Amino acid sequence: MSYPKQVYVGDDGEINADFRPATTPPNVGTAGGDAIHYLATTTTTHGEFGLYRVEMRPHAGGPRTHFHKTISESFFILNGTVRLFDGAQWTDARQGDFLHVPQGGLHAFRNDSDSPADMLLLFTPGAPREEYFEKLSQLADATDEERAEFLVKHDSYFVEQP
Repeated sequence: MSYPKQVYVGDDGEINADFRPATTPPNVGTAGGDAIHYLATTTTTHGEFGLYRVEMRPHAGGPRTHFHKTISESFFILNGTVRLFDGAQWTDARQGDFLHVPQGGLHAFRNDSDSPADMLLLFTPGAPREEYFEKLSQLADATDEERAEFLVKHDSYFVEQP
C-alpha cells in the first residue's frame, strides 16, 4: 500500500485549517436532544470523508438495518451506550468502542438506554450526508415513490430486521 496521489503541490504550506469550537450549536436538532453536528463535511474535506457528531436522547431509537453501496460508515462512541448492529448481532457499545462497516455491510444503531449518548459517525469517501440529515424528518409526508427516490439518492438501502 502506498500514499495517495499528491493533492497539495506548493512548497511552503498554507493556512487553511478549519477550527470548530465545542460550543458551536448543532446543525440539525437541538443540543441536549437528538442533534447532529457537522464536524467535517464532504465539501470541507474535498470528498475525502464526512465526520459528524450525533447526540441521542434517552430511548432515541435509530435507523433500522440498512447498507450503503458507495460509502463505508464508522461509529465511535464518545459517551453513553449505543446499541450497534454489525449485521450479525447487536452490541451495547460504550465510550471508546468503535465499529467500522465497509460498503455493503448491514448495520443499524439506536439508543435504548435511559441516558443520553454521543457518538461520531465517519463516512468515507465523503458523501453529501447533510441533505439526508436535514430532510429525513420530512419523509413522513412523502409518497412511497418519493421516499424510495430519496433513499437511493442518499445511498441508503433498508432491509428487514433480522
